Amino acid sequence: MGQEFEIRDAGPADFAAIGELTVEVYVGEGHVSTASPYVSELADTATRAAAAEVLVAMRGDELLGSLTVARPGTAFADIARDGELEFRMLAVSKGARGLGIGTALVRRVIEIAHAEGFEAVVLTTMPSMQDARRVYDRMGFAHAPERDWLTRTGLPLTVMRMDTTAAE
Repeated sequence: MGQEFEIRDAGPADFAAIGELTVEVYVGEGHVSTASPYVSELADTATRAAAAEVLVAMRGDELLGSLTVARPGTAFADIARDGELEFRMLAVSKGARGLGIGTALVRRVIEIAHAEGFEAVVLTTMPSMQDARRVYDRMGFAHAPERDWLTRTGLPLTVMRMDTTAAE
């Protein structure tokens, strides 16, 4: 990789930058409309961190990427069933693409799932998120078409699942 970075839990000092990055990626790359109510949820890292685990990839003081880990039955778990750990809102800065940031963040989720005894990791993605989809496919996530769903505005969402016993 050549360039060192660390994955750690986000702290309050990171929240504004995480919100900005997440909105920049989701809105700036056309995944979410600026008019969507989801934009305020993407920007509000403090609320997410109070109900879920927010991870960051950092190089020194530079935020390279982030994602949110949600346990089943919690406010940010849209699709996680019992025994599944969900992650959401993966965002990697344009300047850090290709450095393995997304893969490292997802790997950390899989490590958490193993450590906490979850049998699977699940996520929701969108057809427009092709870079992320390549990461998920390469890491062994499989499409779970029977669990696909639609946003309130009718946008199709794809559910992917990885059996953590297969990830060992």
